[in-house]
Amino acid sequence: MEFISLIAVGAIATLLMAILWWLLSLPIKDSSIVDMFWGTGFVTLAWLYASLSEGAGDPARRSLLLALVTIWGFRLAIHIARRNHGKGEDFRYAEWRREAGASWWWRSFFKVFLLQGVLLWGISAPLLATVLGRQPLGWLDALAVLAWLVGFYFEAVGDWQLVRFKANPANKGKVLDTGLWALTRHPNYFGDALQWWAFWLLAVASGLGWWTVFSPLIMTWLLRYVSGVDMLDRALAKRKPGYAAYMKRTPAFIPWPQKSD
Repeated sequence: MEFISLIAVGAIATLLMAILWWLLSLPIKDSSIVDMFWGTGFVTLAWLYASLSEGAGDPARRSLLLALVTIWGFRLAIHIARRNHGKGEDFRYAEWRREAGASWWWRSFFKVFLLQGVLLWGISAPLLATVLGRQPLGWLDALAVLAWLVGFYFEAVGDWQLVRFKANPANKGKVLDTGLWALTRHPNYFGDALQWWAFWLLAVASGLGWWTVFSPLIMTWLLRYVSGVDMLDRALAKRKPGYAAYMKRTPAFIPWPQKSD
């Protein structure tokens, strides 16, 4: 299948996924399930692109990409599902629901599900380029795997440390500032962004991917300034007494040793 045709099929598949997740959100009144759409959506597109371009590209890199994207996407979706189970709608979406009132049921499709679908489709560009590129595996692929491993460690271990911290009733109202959380206030967001730079490196190594640099740039910008670090910092600074001091001594995103008090 040609490049343009694959892009079009990816857009249609993403729209159908967005509609499905939106329909699932209506009876349970929980728009925050869109966060599970995010990880699984990229996995779906990666496998779709690979299956429809069978015979194109380097098979070893294709298998490598599918393995890395699948591990990343399903781990993220499972973590979010476990974290949110029984806790109701995330505060961000609950606030939008309150503001929109009775019209939220249809507004949520455009403001939440379709918007994330469009972003997901565009950001998936390195995945498409990777499965089509014909260059054999080389040093850039090795660099991509190294970057992915570091990113996965920060994201997965960071999430695990936070889950353990919150599970202890003695930590209620306290700020986690040990482990990876002593190096950055958001190790999971940093790790997520780094993995997308790794996917881009795979696309570059394939011979077709330089132009997809917008993908990791958008992901990094979203995680750092839109839906990740800045939004969460503002919320936590209001709720946790010690968070303002934690912000002063700990880097927001890129890991670095804490400043001394």
